[in-house]
Amino acid sequence: MQTPREIELKLECDGPDLTALAGHPLLQAGEATTGILDTTYLDTPERDLHAAGLSLRLRREGERTIQTLKSAAPAAIGLFDRAEWEWDVAGPEPDLALLADTPAAAILAEAKSPDLTPLFRTMVERSRRPIRHGESRIVATLDVGRVETANGDVPLCEVELELDDGSPADLFALARTLSESAPLRLGVLSKGERGYALIADRLRKPSKAEPPALAEDILAGEAFAAIAKACLRHLRLNEDVFRHGRAPEALHQMRVALRRLRSAFTLFKPLLQHDETAQGLRETIKRVTEPFGTARNLDVFLGETLPAEIERRPDEPGLHDLKERLGAEREEAYAAVFAILDGAPWRGLLIDLVIWIEAGPWRAGKGVAGRDRAARDFAATVLERLRRRVKKHGRHLARLEPEARHRVRIEAKKLRYGAEFFGPLFPEKKAAKRHKTFVGALSDLQDHLGALNDLSTAHEIAHRLVAARDGKGEDKVGGGAEPPTGAALFAAGLTAADAEADVHAGALLRKADAAHEALVDVRPFWR
Repeated sequence: MQTPREIELKLECDGPDLTALAGHPLLQAGEATTGILDTTYLDTPERDLHAAGLSLRLRREGERTIQTLKSAAPAAIGLFDRAEWEWDVAGPEPDLALLADTPAAAILAEAKSPDLTPLFRTMVERSRRPIRHGESRIVATLDVGRVETANGDVPLCEVELELDDGSPADLFALARTLSESAPLRLGVLSKGERGYALIADRLRKPSKAEPPALAEDILAGEAFAAIAKACLRHLRLNEDVFRHGRAPEALHQMRVALRRLRSAFTLFKPLLQHDETAQGLRETIKRVTEPFGTARNLDVFLGETLPAEIERRPDEPGLHDLKERLGAEREEAYAAVFAILDGAPWRGLLIDLVIWIEAGPWRAGKGVAGRDRAARDFAATVLERLRRRVKKHGRHLARLEPEARHRVRIEAKKLRYGAEFFGPLFPEKKAAKRHKTFVGALSDLQDHLGALNDLSTAHEIAHRLVAARDGKGEDKVGGGAEPPTGAALFAAGLTAADAEADVHAGALLRKADAAHEALVDVRPFWR
């Protein structure tokens, strides 16, 4: 029996924006049906269903009670394509017999405690509107309500565009048009995922990148799509955390997600080299997000470098002038980041990225180099080339000029991202063990090169403050502020010098050189 599937595009917004969107002309073609949905999500005490990528719910909708089992959408970002089983049931308790022909049956059979218990609830006011867009029939659903748990509640405000019949491309076209009228963001969490994150106290915490879901026999094109969507999911999860609480770690993870995405463009360049949209998107990502780097550098300096210096020299008054000056600059830098995140171009860029990943020229064109090649073979070729570059350019690392060391750092970072992306393609026991060793050696090299980069950042901040004093920093963050005091300038130079002496730059270079040699000696996991 063919597994029924649900394909929907999820978008998020605030309540007033949803109210305004309800009046959009495109949503007036069909007659709206409204109702209140009272939904309870159930799982075992050990959360076995959730661990297996499943969610089970009971929903009261008018006189009906509907039992639904859904699978997770791998690296879902906007488009949720997942298996779904649905039944009417007689009462408020789940009917386990209905799960017999679903993956849940085996999970519950092996569970330590198979009894199901309610975990959280959603209360939603829903409006559904069937419409035609392009050649497709689409159901537009507007939901507003709350997720309610023992750990607290959070609001829900979503637009779901579900494909009833036709092409996902029409879903994207409709989403792009609607987003021009309301500040819609790509949805990244289903209602169930939001509830699980809330009860686990993870909803408002920064998250690190997760390995993409890559089957061993996947083709290179599908692997790129999965990796790119995983990067966007990582980005959107941390964007929501940052917008909610200004967590510096969330900003850092956003930058990591963006670097990983840009690295994916580089790793899969053979597939994308004739796609002009790809190059434009990559350049736009780099240009638009440049203020993120300024804010992150100030976070590191104010959160790590400067506190260590204040502890070392508690009686140096200029350090407090420096802290106040750079604190004001960080506020300006954060304001620049929020201006990007709250702007229509940013929201549109992310929607455009998903549209391009799912239906761009690289997907539809004939003769796209490498797209239909086995991803495992493609990965081995790419990783081998990157490893050779790191090996060659990092030779005698301790004697390289700073600019050349920086290039090695960037190349090593691409190699690490590639190793992390492609690791699931090599699941054999020996390969998995080598993968762990290889990534660990790369991590050691990056740590040493990163520490050297932090020293460079400290010196750059000192030089920038001198430029601001001399009236040459008008185009920088903080350029409109009063010139820094002499005490702050002295403290900035002192901090940079002490930081370099504290880590012993020469010793750090030797450690980086040794880490590079150790990496070269590690057996590649893809061979």
